[in-house]
Amino acid sequence: MTISGFTPGPALLGGVLIGLAAVLLMRLNGRIAGASGILNGAIARTTDGRAWRWAFLLGAVAAGALFHVATGEPHTARSGFPLPVLIMAGFLVGFGTRVGSGCTSGHGVCGVARLSVRSIVATLVFLFAGIGVASLLGAAGWFA
Repeated sequence: MTISGFTPGPALLGGVLIGLAAVLLMRLNGRIAGASGILNGAIARTTDGRAWRWAFLLGAVAAGALFHVATGEPHTARSGFPLPVLIMAGFLVGFGTRVGSGCTSGHGVCGVARLSVRSIVATLVFLFAGIGVASLLGAAGWFA
């Protein structure tokens, strides 16, 4: 099986930038870079720490825009998924981050780097669940 569109250079650069952002957030703000927790805090009723959370989220979006400007490569999103499937997927991701006390960025990037057993287990669960769902959807013909 061949992987089309594999671009190790941008993938490596992206990984380095994510790691750098996580280190800087911890060093400068004493916070773990978990995207779901940051988003939750940005829209929460309390105003404590809301500004840095919005700056982090806007920076993540701006980084994609800057990449496009710098390289001229368009961002191509997958399309054609039925709306009920997207809604259910969003619900399951939100439910999983609540049950797992964090998301892939918090556990996978920051927790694994700190050798947290809980984060390592959570990341393995994320990984195998993703492989399982992708395999099922692939077998059902969702991927061309």
